[in-house]
Amino acid sequence: MGTITLAEAVKLKSILTKKVQELLPELQRVAFVQVEKGEEPKPSKRLLTEVEADLEDIRKDIRLLDKLVYRANIDHTLPFKDEEYAIVEAIEYATQLRARAATCKEFAQAEQEEIQYGYSDGTTVYRVALFDPEEYRLKATELEKDAHKLSNLINAKNHTIEIDFDDSKYF
Repeated sequence: MGTITLAEAVKLKSILTKKVQELLPELQRVAFVQVEKGEEPKPSKRLLTEVEADLEDIRKDIRLLDKLVYRANIDHTLPFKDEEYAIVEAIEYATQLRARAATCKEFAQAEQEEIQYGYSDGTTVYRVALFDPEEYRLKATELEKDAHKLSNLINAKNHTIEIDFDDSKYF
């Protein structure tokens, strides 16, 4: 059996998933034909059973890739900010960093104080930020940098890990 990198496995799974989406309409096309009454149906160039077999092979390979990728993402680690993270944990951490950065960006856009209209008759109401928007702008920048660094570490690690999978059917 051949080997591929974890990065190649992730890309291949995406390719195979797309291939399944292409085969499903073909499955419908080869399953039915329209004929005039009394005419014999002319089968398609590919038989229904051939398309079904292709789909099953690809689906089986997707399941195997999932298992291998998940296992590699659990078994392999990478260092980030003086801690060691399993790849799966690092992926989630990068996602969380991006979410935190987005929230900080929203707060960074806030005015320190702004008048609120339509809240009260004859009384001026203000919306006051209980934080410094500039601090949140800087925090967002740092969180985004960390997310990018972590993503780069994950990508680099994915190119060094090899898994046992023969991709010769697809490449």
